[in-house]
Amino acid sequence: MRHQITLRVNGQSYDIAVENRTRLLDALRDQVGVTGPKEGCGTGDCGACTVLLDGKPVTSCLVLAVSARDKEITTVEGLARDGVLHPVQQAFVERGGLQCGFCTPGMLLSAKALLDENPHPTRGEIRFALAGNLCRCTGYDNIVEAVERAAELLEAERAAAPTF
Repeated sequence: MRHQITLRVNGQSYDIAVENRTRLLDALRDQVGVTGPKEGCGTGDCGACTVLLDGKPVTSCLVLAVSARDKEITTVEGLARDGVLHPVQQAFVERGGLQCGFCTPGMLLSAKALLDENPHPTRGEIRFALAGNLCRCTGYDNIVEAVERAAELLEAERAAAPTF
C-alpha cells in the first residue's frame, strides 16, 4: 500500500509516496535526493546511515519512512549554513577525524546530538555516544579529538553570542 507523506528534511518539506515497508534511508536517498546517509550494513550496526530524527540519532536503515512523517529530519547536508561549516564539521577537518568519508556523515550527526545534549562530554562519554558508528580507517582517536574540539568551538560560539 502506498502512502502520501511529507518528510521535513533539513528544514524543507518533501511530499513523497512510499510503500509501508520503505525505509527512511531509501526515501531520503531515492526520493528526497540527499546522499549523506549511506547504506552500510542494512542492519543498524554500522551507523553509516545515521540521521537525526527530532534531534536524536537513528539508523535510517531501521526506520520506516512513514514513521518519520511530521518529524524533523537532519542529515549531514543540513549542518552547514550559508557555506559555513558547522563547528562539528570544522573540528573534524581540523583534527583529521575523517579519511575515506563513508562513516563521516553518521559520526558528525552522532557527535552533534551528543554535544546538543551534553556540551562538555568526557572522552568516555564521547566514545559511548559514537559506539554505534563504525570506522575502518581512522582508529577513532582523531574522531574523539575532533568531538572534543567541536565542544570547544561550540563553547566559543555560545560565549560570543549576544545576550539580551
